[in-house]
Amino acid sequence: MKYRVPVLGGVFATGCLVASVALHAQSAPAGAKAAAPAKPYTVSRTPWGDPDLSGVWTSDAAIGIPMQRPDQFGGRAELNEEEYAAKLKRDAQTRERAENAIGSFRNDNAWLVKSFRQTSLIVDPPDGKMPAVTPEAEKRRATRDQGTFGFGPFDKTEDFTMYDRCITRGIIGSVLPVVYGNGNRIIQAPGQVIISYEMVHDTRVIYTDGRPHLGKGVRQLLGDSRGRWEGSTLVVETTNLTDKTSIGLNGNGLRHSEDMVMTERFTRVGPDEIRYEITMNDPKTYVKPFTMSLPLMSPPGYQLLPYECHEGDYAVKNALSGERAEDRALEEDAKKGIIRARKPVTQDNVNAPITARPNGGE
Repeated sequence: MKYRVPVLGGVFATGCLVASVALHAQSAPAGAKAAAPAKPYTVSRTPWGDPDLSGVWTSDAAIGIPMQRPDQFGGRAELNEEEYAAKLKRDAQTRERAENAIGSFRNDNAWLVKSFRQTSLIVDPPDGKMPAVTPEAEKRRATRDQGTFGFGPFDKTEDFTMYDRCITRGIIGSVLPVVYGNGNRIIQAPGQVIISYEMVHDTRVIYTDGRPHLGKGVRQLLGDSRGRWEGSTLVVETTNLTDKTSIGLNGNGLRHSEDMVMTERFTRVGPDEIRYEITMNDPKTYVKPFTMSLPLMSPPGYQLLPYECHEGDYAVKNALSGERAEDRALEEDAKKGIIRARKPVTQDNVNAPITARPNGGE
């Protein structure tokens, strides 16, 4: 079983935002003779004629590629041959270590056999950079954006993220790979595609029968999703979101507005691979839309495991009690004539200098 691990007031979960290339992944060693272009994959069909996306998938294969493109790549969307050869070597070492790390929940991706050339998760804009946020969004930044990954203070439950509270990681946060719990299950029925996420156990029902979106007065944490088929690609438009979730790792980071529209594209490019793309369009938060891309893989025997998340376990309680203890300590110090800065209460942050505190961004 996979568990969320409480660490004092914090939640122990980190990882890299990652993605696949827009072209097919390659795993041949450097210097190998180029193979003939592969024939396009023919997608099988469900009994009622829709392209078949069903299966249990994971974003583990995308681990290691940054969300924003590092300047060292000069705007290149793909690694060159030398860089890719080095990545193949690193990936092989990672798999070897994982295979030898029996029982570690961080190393359940030893089965990975593909490496990807993409240099950033963001594939549009072409420079692979996150668009600037609007002045309105800057005013919305708050310590709550990072929850127990941030520095508080924690005075009420609303000061914690939906992830801290085991409510949801949002759509993006439920797909992007972190150190564990990256699985999702897709099942289909006539007029419906259902997606269940492993961590925080959300399930979305996406209707593909042409029905309209819900009225604007209805808001949901995962929004209201409507799908359509464009050839073999499932295109999903999600509206009716709230302003309580974010698009970073585990759903942490600057919160988007309730007017954001997400457009997802699911394309099966092989028997064990789906290319997943998602475009965020939120003029109240970002100056222009942007798109992320990553592969979802379905290795033999892969399955979702129970995720025992109980509203933050001890994270919320401990952070709140830690803050109240700090209140008392500040008061006692003041009586002694000691005036000092407030100390953070979560273990991840107690040793960080005050000047290093995050501003609540991604």
